[in-house]
Amino acid sequence: MPPAFVVRFRPNGPWRLGTDTGARGVVDFVCHSDTLFSAVTGAMARLGALEEWLEATARHPRSAAVRLSSCFPYLEDVHFVAPPRTLWPPPPSARIRWQGARFVPLALVADLLTDKPPREQEWLLDGPSECLIPAGLRSAAPGPFRPGLRSHAAVDRLSGNTEVHRTACLEFAEGAGLWAVAAFADEAAWARWSEPLRAALRLLADSGIGGERSLGWGRSATPEFIDGELPGLLMAVPEAPTASANGGPAEAAYWLLSLFVPAADDSIDWQRGSYSLVTRGGRVESAAGWGQPKKLLRMVSEGSVLYAGARLRGTAPDVAPDGFPHPVFRSGLALAIAIHRAPAAERVTGAA
Repeated sequence: MPPAFVVRFRPNGPWRLGTDTGARGVVDFVCHSDTLFSAVTGAMARLGALEEWLEATARHPRSAAVRLSSCFPYLEDVHFVAPPRTLWPPPPSARIRWQGARFVPLALVADLLTDKPPREQEWLLDGPSECLIPAGLRSAAPGPFRPGLRSHAAVDRLSGNTEVHRTACLEFAEGAGLWAVAAFADEAAWARWSEPLRAALRLLADSGIGGERSLGWGRSATPEFIDGELPGLLMAVPEAPTASANGGPAEAAYWLLSLFVPAADDSIDWQRGSYSLVTRGGRVESAAGWGQPKKLLRMVSEGSVLYAGARLRGTAPDVAPDGFPHPVFRSGLALAIAIHRAPAAERVTGAA
């Protein structure tokens, strides 16, 4: 089992996580793994470890020393996650609209993997955050965050004219924040990168992640770290089968906790499982060309379940604009958990 740690960011102000559209008036509820990787890479540059970090990750994705998940919400001790699409939503309920939950507790995913369907009286759906909340959770907040709008005014220094605009953000409840997991290839990778990665994440807590950092957004108190091994660090997972029904090697169902770009040697059965695609863009943050648009890239989203004959690896394509003086890597490295359970009726989707 690979060594890993969970990092918990404790926001002390708004966070701005842009959506695929780039519109100011909307905000994403997830800090995607490619955004987190980009932020960590920037922090590694400031810590003097950029080239070694890229050599250990984006430039050699097959043997990447570190893989990062996306950042999901938490409230108190409840960690929410994008549930496996092959297991969610459960059968319709007269009381709870299960399909309205974008995030569910890790403990509920563990129950689903052992054929324990959720009992509707034990859960509440928080509409604004799209989180499924345990009914017995003793928290003053109804959900981990609320989307909000903050107004700003741009002032022309010559004419004095002002232009008011509003920007969407996430406003977190007390005791809430975002969590992610970092998985290491082996003990040697843990020994080399565990402390530098913690240092980079602490630096990001001070300097901010996401948009509007010049306003102080995206910052948090000193992150909390929880060490362990996957998948036990997150939850108990049933044992993997060793062979298929015909005696050959067993295909496993891999539940993605990160965005994913398949590598050429990822042996995925695209006729099984359930997945969706997102288009990722954004702008370069580099002294060589600040603000230039990155090339668009379609990626498999978190919560997708893919069947493959071996562990998913992924790749990190160069999305720099044509003619840019250096590569700009977008991390599509997979951080996935083999869940080894398929429902009676599998859904196959390839949404744009």
